[in-house]
Amino acid sequence: MPGIPDALFCSESGVFSFVELKIVRGSKVELSPHQVSFHSRHAHAPCWIATRSRDLAIRVYHGSNAVDLRLDGASAVSPLAVFTEPYDWGEFFALICPIEPV
Repeated sequence: MPGIPDALFCSESGVFSFVELKIVRGSKVELSPHQVSFHSRHAHAPCWIATRSRDLAIRVYHGSNAVDLRLDGASAVSPLAVFTEPYDWGEFFALICPIEPV
């Protein structure tokens, strides 16, 4: 399916994090039923939904919010973090894939 690819990260300790990348138009987060199912089934895992909206802010939600994001939109769910330009990529990656001492 065309669009923005998803991302898979691995921490220093071998823990994988999955990130769903979405562009928000209005308040709508276009998650497919398959994507919502994946995030719901893996709500205990480090699965994230990162959105970018017209204001260029990147908002990060835990995957367990997938149902609410799909049904109610981004304005109905509080993000875990909001990153504005210039983005602090170190802080972003520390949130979604923390580096743990080996």
